[in-house]
Amino acid sequence: MSKGLKVILSGGGTGGHIYPAIAIAKEIEKRYPDSSILFVGASDRMEMQKVPQAGYEIIGLWISGIQRKLTWSNLMFPFKLLSSLFKSRKIIKQIKPDIVIGTGGFASGPLLKVANDADIPTLLQEQNSYPGITNKWLAKKADKICVAYDGLDRFFPENKIVKTGNPVRQDLIEIDSKKEEGFHKFNLDSNKKILLVIGGSLGARRINQLIESELDFITALGIQIIWQCGKLYFEEYKKYNSENVQVLQFIDRMDLAYASADIIISRAGAGSVSELCIVGKPVLFIPSPNVAEDHQTKNARAIVDEQGALMLKETELDQNFEETFKTLVGSEEIQHRLSNNIRKMALPKATSDIVDEIEKILKIK
Repeated sequence: MSKGLKVILSGGGTGGHIYPAIAIAKEIEKRYPDSSILFVGASDRMEMQKVPQAGYEIIGLWISGIQRKLTWSNLMFPFKLLSSLFKSRKIIKQIKPDIVIGTGGFASGPLLKVANDADIPTLLQEQNSYPGITNKWLAKKADKICVAYDGLDRFFPENKIVKTGNPVRQDLIEIDSKKEEGFHKFNLDSNKKILLVIGGSLGARRINQLIESELDFITALGIQIIWQCGKLYFEEYKKYNSENVQVLQFIDRMDLAYASADIIISRAGAGSVSELCIVGKPVLFIPSPNVAEDHQTKNARAIVDEQGALMLKETELDQNFEETFKTLVGSEEIQHRLSNNIRKMALPKATSDIVDEIEKILKIK
C-alpha cells in the first residue's frame, strides 16, 4: 500500500454512521501517517460538525433521504440527487482517491456510485443487522462489505461479506479495573447495585418517561441510577437528582459509566449494541421504533436470540417492565447468563480488521 494513500470516507446523518468512519480514518492514519483523508457528507447534517471536531476536512452534498410521506423534500429529491452526483464527480476527479469507504446513510450514495462508475475500489461498512437502502443499493459493485452480524447474505453478495464488527472506542476494551474510579466520578455507593440508563446523546423520550414513572419502584429495590436523559430533556428531568439518582445531560466518560453499572437499559443502535457486547453487562434493550426498517428491533433481536440480552418494545413497557426488571435484578443466574452470552458476540478488533480488508483490496487492485 502506498504511503501517500488517498482516501475518501462518506456516510452520515447519525452518529452510528459518522463515528465508525472517524474510527476507520484514525486507524488508516495510524498505519499510514502520510495519508490524505477527506470526508463527504450531507451539508445539513451532524457530520458537518462532528467530522471537523475530530480533525478532518469534510465536503457537504445537497442530499437527503426519501421521506415516507409526500413532502417538499421528496419533491426536491431528484434535483438534490443530480446536484450531489455532479459534485461527487468533481470531488473524485480532483482527489483521484485510491479507495472510497462508505459507512451508510444517504449521504454516501452519490459519492460511492460515482466511485464505482470510475472503477475506483470501494468498501462498505454496514453497522446494522438489517441494512439501510443506500448500502443495499451500492453492494453489487462494492469490493468488500464489512458487517457486524451473521445472516447478511440475504441482502449482500456472500463472496463480498467479511464479518468484522463495528468500530468502538478502545477505552471500553478493559473496564473492570475502572470500577472504583467510576464510583467516585458518579458519587455512587459501591455496596448498592447500579442501573445505567442510556438513550443516546439527544435522549429518548419514552425511556425517560419510563424511568420517571418507575423511579420509586427501582430505588425501592435498593438500586442507584445513572440516568443519561439527553440534552433535549435535561431541564425537564434534572429535578430528580438525588443521593440515589444521578441525572446527566451527557456522559463524557462512558467507560467509567459502563464500569460502574451492574445492569444497563439502552436503545439498540448499532454502535451501542457493539459497545455493550464488549462491556459484557446484563442489558435490557428498549429499541426505538422510529428508525428506518425498524432496524433497532432487529439489532436487539440478534442478541436476544443468542440469550445475550432481554428486550421490551415500547408498547410492552407499561405492562411488562416491572416484572421483567425485578426478575433480572433478583436472579444472579440470569445476569451471569446474559453477560457471558453477550460477551461471546463481541468483536473488539473491528476497526483494525476493516483496515486489513482495505489493504487487501488495494493489494489486489
